[in-house]
Amino acid sequence: MKFSLESVLDVRVTKVDKLQVPTYIPVIAEVGINHNGEISLAKKLIKVASESGCYAVKFQKRTLDLVYSAEILDSARESPWGTTQRDQKEGLEFSLEDYEEIDAFCKELGIYWSASAWDIPSLHFVESFNPPFHKIASALITNVDFLKAVASLGRITLMSTGMATTEDIDRAVEIFRESNTKVILLHTVSTYPTPEEDLNLRAIQSLRERYGLPVGYSGHEASVSPSIVAAALGAVVIERHITLDRTMYGSDQAASLEPNGLLQLVSVVSKVPALLGSGQKNWAPGEKEVAGKLRYWEA
Repeated sequence: MKFSLESVLDVRVTKVDKLQVPTYIPVIAEVGINHNGEISLAKKLIKVASESGCYAVKFQKRTLDLVYSAEILDSARESPWGTTQRDQKEGLEFSLEDYEEIDAFCKELGIYWSASAWDIPSLHFVESFNPPFHKIASALITNVDFLKAVASLGRITLMSTGMATTEDIDRAVEIFRESNTKVILLHTVSTYPTPEEDLNLRAIQSLRERYGLPVGYSGHEASVSPSIVAAALGAVVIERHITLDRTMYGSDQAASLEPNGLLQLVSVVSKVPALLGSGQKNWAPGEKEVAGKLRYWEA
């Protein structure tokens, strides 16, 4: 756990036509609610992320009666936990004791963890574990009070930009600038799974140029290749949902990577900085020798 997100914060835009690439692109494995309320399944997913070389795993935390109305919670929904929305959502929430177990397990494996808080009490709950970063879900990017609460903590923050207009992002970025809190924007398309033709990956460049901030990518597609393209376009961090099996119960499972896909993603993304190089057209090692063999005329 030696890497820090501080290093990617140095990836700034000095000229809009110049791409700066970090030496390492961290991958965050979004467990989210794919643990289905089972701590044993959560641990399996953490282990998959750790063995794949991920920087961190991430969960989600909600105070149900703040995030949802009583009408929604009382409405019908069949699930393994009962027949109402409340039954289903309570079944997907981990307790303090569960997160203490997750915290200890992540430390044992040497992988960081955090959780997307969906309300201010949940934010302080996550903060109590001293996470390496906070994460603002796309749904909350227009919640000004919540944004101010996150920014006030002064911790590095990842902010997804799905379902957001330019004006929404302008306002959110300004809140963090006023608090002098470091933020990494994540280009996101909030459909699950996202059709590849809707991904609009060039928005990574547009966000970087508009805000002069490091920009990452949070994908909800079922395949690996878009995240690799995102890294090649300058994404400084990649976040992807993970699962053991896409056919499992849960609304996010189909938009997740299975273990083999995650391993492939981390492996290829780790090569991107070296593949892109400096951008300067110079002789590569060994080219001089080849030129001596092939160029029979005198230059």
